[in-house]
Amino acid sequence: MSNRSAISAVFAVHGAVAGTFATRVPWIEHRLGLGPTLLGLALLCPSIGAFAGMPMASRLAHRVGGRTATRGLLAAWCAVLALPALAPAPGWLFPAMLLFGVTSGMCDVVMNAHALTLERRLRRSIISGLHGLWCVGSLAAGGVGILAAHAGVDARLHLGTVALALLGAGVLAGRQLFPDRVAPGAPAPRRFALPGRAILAIGAVGFCGTFAEGASADWAAVYLTKVADAGPGLAAASFTIFMSCMAATRLAADRLVGRIGPVTLVRCGGAVAVLGGVLVVTARTPWQGITGFALLGVGVATVVPMVFAAAAATEANAGEGVAGVATITYLSGLTAPAVTGWTAGAFSYPAAFTMITCIVAMITVTAGALRPRTGTAGAGAPSEAASVPASSQGAGRP
Repeated sequence: MSNRSAISAVFAVHGAVAGTFATRVPWIEHRLGLGPTLLGLALLCPSIGAFAGMPMASRLAHRVGGRTATRGLLAAWCAVLALPALAPAPGWLFPAMLLFGVTSGMCDVVMNAHALTLERRLRRSIISGLHGLWCVGSLAAGGVGILAAHAGVDARLHLGTVALALLGAGVLAGRQLFPDRVAPGAPAPRRFALPGRAILAIGAVGFCGTFAEGASADWAAVYLTKVADAGPGLAAASFTIFMSCMAATRLAADRLVGRIGPVTLVRCGGAVAVLGGVLVVTARTPWQGITGFALLGVGVATVVPMVFAAAAATEANAGEGVAGVATITYLSGLTAPAVTGWTAGAFSYPAAFTMITCIVAMITVTAGALRPRTGTAGAGAPSEAASVPASSQGAGRP
C-alpha cells in the first residue's frame, strides 16, 4: 500500500465512523427515552469535545509525530464508536459523547496535517480528493447503517461489529503511513493561542462554506417537504444527492487546483453555490429544490479542503494552522442548523435560505485569503496556480 493509498484509507475510515454513528442516533434516543432537550444536549457534546481536543492535537503530533498521532487517534475514535450505544442511562451517554467528540476532533486535525505534509512531499494537490473519500466512506457506512436499522439489528451489536472492522482497517492503513518526524528546531505549537489575522481570514472563508454545508445537510429534507411539497422519499433523497455531489466534486477538484489555483477554484464554487441558493429560494417544485441543493453541494465542496491547505501553508506548524481553522469551521457547523431554524421560524424557510445564499456569496469575496503566501514559514507555492505548497521546509521534511 502506497503512502497515498494509506492516507486515503484513513480518511475513508474516519468518514465511515461518522456515517455509521449518525444512523443509530434514533435507536439510542428510543432506548434511553430521551426527549428533544436531552437529545439536543447529547448531540451538542461531540462539538464541545472537539473544541476541547483540537488545540491539543497539534501538540501531540509535534511530540510523537504525525503518523503515530494519526494511528493512535484513529484507533481511539473507532473504539469509541461503540460507547454511546452501551450507555445504560443518559448520565453515561453525555461523557461517552464528549469522548466521541474529543477523539473525532483531534483525529481530524492530525490526519489533515499529515495529509498536507504528504501533499508537500508529492508537490501536487491531494487534499480535496481525500475529503471526497471521507464523504464516500460516510455515505457507504450510512447505507449499511440504514439497512441495519431497518432490519432491527441491535445498535450495540451493529456499532460494536463496525467498530472492530474499522479499527482493523485503520490499523492496517496506519502502518503504511509515511514516518514523518519533527524537524530539529521546529517550533512547538502554542497552547490555546488566538489565531492570527491570516488564519482568521482563511477561517472566514471556511466559516461561510461550512455554514451552508451544515444548514443544507440538516434542513434540505424539511425545506423540500414544507416549501416544495416533496414526498417523504424524495425529500429524504435530497441529503444523499447533496452529499454525493460534494463527494464527486471533491474527488475531481485536485486536478483543477493545479490548473486554476485555489482562489479561482473556490470563487467559482461560490458562484455555483449562489446559483444553487437562488434555485432553492425560488423552488416550488421538488426537482428544482433538489437541483438547487445539488449545486450548493458542488459549490461548497472544495472550501474546507482548500481552507485546510491554506492554513497549513500559512503557519510554521501545519497542525497548528489546521487546528485554528478547524475550530472555526466546527463553530460554523455547530451554529448553522440552529440559526437556520430560528430564521425559518421567525420569517420563513425561503428567507432562511436567502440568508444562506448571501453567506455563500461572501465566499467569492473572501476567497483571496487562500492565495499562497511566499516567504512564510509553512508556505506556499510561488503562484496561485501552483497546486501545493513547495517551500524548502515542507519539501525537505522526512
